[in-house]
Amino acid sequence: MQFHQTRLANGLQIIAELTPSVHSIALGFFVQAGARDETTELSGVTHFLEHMAFKGNERFSPDDVNRVFDELGAKYNADTSEEQTRFYAAVLPEYLEPTTELLAALMRPALRQDDFDMEKKVILDEIAKDNDQPSTVAFEKGMQTYFEGHPLGRCILGTLNSVSDLTSEQMRNYHQQRYGASNMLLVVAGNCDWNRIVDVATRYCADWTAGNAQREFPPHQPKSSIHVVQRDSLQQQYVMHQAAGPHARDPQRAAADILSVIVGDAGGSRLYWELVDPGHVEMAETQFQPYHGAGVFRTLIIGPPEKTNKNLGRIKKVFEKVNRDGVTEAELQQAKSKVCSRIVLSSERPMNRLDSLGDNWVYRDNYQSVADDLNLYRSVTTTAIREYLKQYPLAQTATVAVGPLANLAWK
Repeated sequence: MQFHQTRLANGLQIIAELTPSVHSIALGFFVQAGARDETTELSGVTHFLEHMAFKGNERFSPDDVNRVFDELGAKYNADTSEEQTRFYAAVLPEYLEPTTELLAALMRPALRQDDFDMEKKVILDEIAKDNDQPSTVAFEKGMQTYFEGHPLGRCILGTLNSVSDLTSEQMRNYHQQRYGASNMLLVVAGNCDWNRIVDVATRYCADWTAGNAQREFPPHQPKSSIHVVQRDSLQQQYVMHQAAGPHARDPQRAAADILSVIVGDAGGSRLYWELVDPGHVEMAETQFQPYHGAGVFRTLIIGPPEKTNKNLGRIKKVFEKVNRDGVTEAELQQAKSKVCSRIVLSSERPMNRLDSLGDNWVYRDNYQSVADDLNLYRSVTTTAIREYLKQYPLAQTATVAVGPLANLAWK
């Protein structure tokens, strides 16, 4: 693998990890535009704009966008999160230029009023559909509760009211603010020539304006809270716990990842043996999610409503034991094997390397090879886990429940 980087005169950063032994390439634009960059009035505009990008511009009609991607045999998509929007495609190496041209066109959409009005209906339907998904409601309410008053607490899709009231002019202004070249990153992974990548990117992106996007990173101190969304029609109870974890640049993030596997991996974890294997719940998992300036250690359980309070008590005991005694060497080695295997298996696909490369650069301004990632996780010790727990003990800080129960009172 060979890593390259450069920056065009307008500020667009380009990075690439080139691997001649593979037979495809993946490329994508990472835009630092997410829900945290919105206001209450503009809630949902970033995700809406992601949809509008596929409506094309003067060069490509909406039909052209899908047709050309299909003609190239591309596997393509886009997604919006709290902190970034990504547009990406995986293709054969010979299609680097037309794929770059098309992805670059998505970065400069026409934002036509007719397309805006039509897509708004799609977005509103998506919001209504998500409001019917209990796991999505638990996640969104969990983020809003945990990050109350903080930009990371804003809903990615927005609300029915905010999207209904949004205007195309507001979207155009937001696009101008967030989609400047200096606020974007072009990532390439796979079998390609570096000089060709730079030439093609220069051809289609060099005339973009630089822009001057700003982002605030206010501190956050979560408050202990319980929020219940009662839905009598549900047959199961969904409960999401969220507690503090390290931010994306914190060296302790590796310990947090390893600990999440030990405590709540889908199989062979403490919560699995305590809750899932005995049949107390259908699912009990933990996940660590780092952001710019903040991190979250979240736990989700799905199970029978009548057993919920006892199950929450079981989680509390698991957390207390880990906080008090730490983890065993056997647990640590098993978690390392799981994490390292996932890294290696994932790395064999350029699309997965694209994600890893882009996230590392966006969050930490550095390049992490597969070997670097493996060394990072292999270096975690039981002592490091203990030190991590001193600063970030497992907790049930902000809790959201969705289901038939009117309240929670775990034992």
